[in-house]
Amino acid sequence: MPEFALPDDLAQLLPDDGSRRVLEVAPPAGRLVAPDPSMTDSDDTAADRPVLWMSARPVDGKVWSAFRAQHPRSGLWPLLLLHDVAYGEDRPWADGELTHWPVAEIDRHDAAGFMAAEWASWAEGGDGDDQGFGLKHLEPFGRACPGLAPAPAITGDPSEVADRFAEQMVGRPAHLGLVAAERGADALTAMGWLGPVNHHETPPLSAMLRSWEDRFGVRVVSVGFDTLHLSVAVPPTTLREALHVAAEHFVFCPDNIGQGHPDGTLRSYAEQLVGVNSWGFWWD
Repeated sequence: MPEFALPDDLAQLLPDDGSRRVLEVAPPAGRLVAPDPSMTDSDDTAADRPVLWMSARPVDGKVWSAFRAQHPRSGLWPLLLLHDVAYGEDRPWADGELTHWPVAEIDRHDAAGFMAAEWASWAEGGDGDDQGFGLKHLEPFGRACPGLAPAPAITGDPSEVADRFAEQMVGRPAHLGLVAAERGADALTAMGWLGPVNHHETPPLSAMLRSWEDRFGVRVVSVGFDTLHLSVAVPPTTLREALHVAAEHFVFCPDNIGQGHPDGTLRSYAEQLVGVNSWGFWWD
């Protein structure tokens, strides 16, 4: 198969360490995206540095899969970039509604520690009934954080599951995004994605995603203005397992439970996780 040296624009995303980066598929037409100056710290010395490359036209899941397969050699993780008409066609990608975060910031966070701290913060805030969502909705756990769910044995191929999921998203027009990152979990921080900003900054969520990649064979496939779509190679197979996973989803994205289901309970949310090979998140 022929090889293509990384085009100059894509090469700008990668550190200048002398490593040889190649592609086996020529990228479509596209452009670099840098954060809008208003979204970065005024003292940021890398304010003009691009964080993302975006294709000029929408692509399908097969294109995503082709670049996913090349990631070990290219150093670029692919994303299907969704455009939500409710927020405007250009947001957040073409508008540069992104920021700069060093990937090293992820290392300051631990998935188990983040979960415990977030759960404790919610428990200390009271039962939340005045907001229509309280500790009773988190049964069987309530105030007691259950910690991270045990890691099941990964028997399937996470890459194959991710490729199938990407192809299932063909009904949602998406541009191809390429981000310099060692793994999909890091790509969201590396690109300065601000989708969860009303609840969390992105680096601690990348730490959770790293843990999910390791334990459940999760792969980051698609991202929108305030949405995230993951493939899952090893989903929970029982309601008991799903409840434990749902507790992790609660600290990762409270809106999924509090606003995403008719009765807003962890149990009803968990029922929809059993045996399902994808997880979706939305932050209000």
